[in-house]
Amino acid sequence: MRRNVLRIIAIVGFIAVAAACAPTSPSSVSSITVSGAAPAVGATSQLTATATLASGGTQDVSSQATWQSSDTAVATVSSTGVVTGLSAGTAVVQATYLTVSGSDQIAIQ
Repeated sequence: MRRNVLRIIAIVGFIAVAAACAPTSPSSVSSITVSGAAPAVGATSQLTATATLASGGTQDVSSQATWQSSDTAVATVSSTGVVTGLSAGTAVVQATYLTVSGSDQIAIQ
């Protein structure tokens, strides 16, 4: 019984620490950088959204960001940053996290 209580305390502590490390306000995020390789037509590629924090550190916020493509006939992007090349051309892929946005132009060939 005591061991189970200690496990629960450890899990709750881990969750609290993880939540405390995540930026929670736009003022704690200085900028967002989008990076990754552009896929070929018919292929996919994972993009990364990296938040530069006001404290000077960085954090991968790819799974928390809102993603969009400027030209969905050229490329679409999933809610986790996976971009799919649909036709040859260029598109700007944008990631927004806590009202701060960053983007990168990708060329699909």
